[in-house]
Amino acid sequence: MSDCTPRRAIYAGSFDPITLGHLDVIRRGAKLFDEVVVAVGENSAKGSLFSLEERLEMIRETIDQCPNVSCATFSGLLIRFAEEENASAIIRGLRAVTDFDYEFQIGLANMDMNPKIETIFLLTSPGNIFISSSIVKEIARFGGDVSSYLPPAALSRITKKLG
Repeated sequence: MSDCTPRRAIYAGSFDPITLGHLDVIRRGAKLFDEVVVAVGENSAKGSLFSLEERLEMIRETIDQCPNVSCATFSGLLIRFAEEENASAIIRGLRAVTDFDYEFQIGLANMDMNPKIETIFLLTSPGNIFISSSIVKEIARFGGDVSSYLPPAALSRITKKLG
């Protein structure tokens, strides 16, 4: 990769729904890379609250103020998608030691499959450390207030679905 080639990174997840924790990692990644692709994984075995298209819409609405961020879908191995996108890195957010153990193993496997693509770990901001899509959905299902965990696009959708 020459010095003139844009540095592109992939930030992948299910984003069911996108949270303020995800958004924090996206914004911080966008400061480090010329381009960030938010990659929504297609996994039909995983029961999602939102359809793939709904998740993409939420992300598009949420990142509209980030000119160097785009979104796409992928299926299969993330490292293969990163290769197809000519990415130099995969961004992963870490909330706790348990995240690190899991992400470390995946990062090593990705490094083995393609040592040219780095895995970059970004620590979650302290205010977002406990936020996960799963916890947000659980709180919302039981009528709890999730407004401090979600960007407006996700909040309006989860309220319509579970409100």
